[in-house]
Amino acid sequence: MLKIFNTITRLKETFIPIKKNIVNMYVCGVTVYNYCHIGHGRTFVIFDMIFRYFRHLGYKTKYVRNITDIDDKIINVVKKNNETIEKFTNRMIKNMQNDFSLLNILSPDFEPKVSECINEIIKIINKLLKNNHAYIQNNGDVMFSVDSYKNYGKLSNQFLKKLKVGKRIKVNKEKKNPLDFVLWKKTLPSEKFSWKSPWGQGRPGWHIECTTISSIKFGNKLDIHGGGIDLLFPHHENENSQFNCLKKRSKINYWIHSGMVILNNKKMSKSLNNFILLKDLLSTYDGESLRYFLMSTHYRRPLSYCENNIKKSALSLKSLYNSLRNTKIEKKNYYFQNEYSIAFEEAMQDDFNTPKALSVLHAISKKINMLKNQNKFKEVKKFSNLLRKLGKVLGFFSYDPEDFLRKKSKMKSKEEINSLIKERNIARKLKMWKLSDNIREKLFKFGIILEDHKLFTTWRKK
Repeated sequence: MLKIFNTITRLKETFIPIKKNIVNMYVCGVTVYNYCHIGHGRTFVIFDMIFRYFRHLGYKTKYVRNITDIDDKIINVVKKNNETIEKFTNRMIKNMQNDFSLLNILSPDFEPKVSECINEIIKIINKLLKNNHAYIQNNGDVMFSVDSYKNYGKLSNQFLKKLKVGKRIKVNKEKKNPLDFVLWKKTLPSEKFSWKSPWGQGRPGWHIECTTISSIKFGNKLDIHGGGIDLLFPHHENENSQFNCLKKRSKINYWIHSGMVILNNKKMSKSLNNFILLKDLLSTYDGESLRYFLMSTHYRRPLSYCENNIKKSALSLKSLYNSLRNTKIEKKNYYFQNEYSIAFEEAMQDDFNTPKALSVLHAISKKINMLKNQNKFKEVKKFSNLLRKLGKVLGFFSYDPEDFLRKKSKMKSKEEINSLIKERNIARKLKMWKLSDNIREKLFKFGIILEDHKLFTTWRKK
């Protein structure tokens, strides 16, 4: 039985879907005001793994992830760049999709932009107003009333009386409760980034976006809502409140949160200007090695960013690919139950314990290598197919082993590069131009470009 840690109860609970053999999952997507960083990578690799595992179990899984393409941060960047919001956000979305593709993250079933859902957002806000869970301020903003929902604070385990307000942001005295939040922000009629509504020209607040999209796609009941732990309060707390106030029987059954990425003992985020972009990491490391690193720690625990650990992950993945060399995929006996497959399932059924699941993959890899040494090729075929099957559940082995290992061996170490440059410099001094050119071409094939200066030679990656 699959057990999932449910944030709202703070317990591991047996997963029971709303409808038999169907799983509905919503995950808060990216606000596309900048490139994605490694924190985004971790969150969406984790939920991709969960999505894959449900499919592996035979569930028909409907996965929805939104894109926030209208936001104050986006507007500020667009004004600074002097470009249209559509041009900017489309460029950022394309970069996001490229990063996610390299990480072997599958596309969700639906990935709507917030700007495509404005009419639905207005309808949801109207429902909250009619249900007396919202009110209109004197300045025209539509606000959610925190006091109207008796369980506010339950998801994030916050006690309203102890919550400190006015510490970071000046308290709006027009609010009925300082914790009330914006559903619809009124703007000037001349402002470009706004829409018509019953309450005047404006744009939606952040929290109402996900509530609207999840209710459009799943109605008033949802199996799983997920996201990074940094969204727990106030975003998910506010989402949960809105969702439960739409109808009496509205409910989100399981809340799943992935841990943050830590850099220099601080959480990694764009707001703190403390982040490493995925596109930069992916120019150095292949996507599957980075994916391995992002799953090397249990998803609920913080993950400390460390280049050495990424390198270790790359070597670990390489060893798995090595054991698959000279083996072919066979459809027969593609998956069979034995001690390894049972151990893998036990790890994954225990709240998606990927570190344990990865250790099972290495045990199978060791078994394959032993069988190869014993020339037991029929058994090699069986266990290599099992390794491929279980690895693909976690999003690995999208490459042919030979292609992957050839790509991995393409780059030389710094010591090897410098040694070849010294050899070339000697050849140049001795006017052995053919040897000098051969060394340059050899390094070029390894992705290294040489730049000759008057007294020395430097190199860079292609």
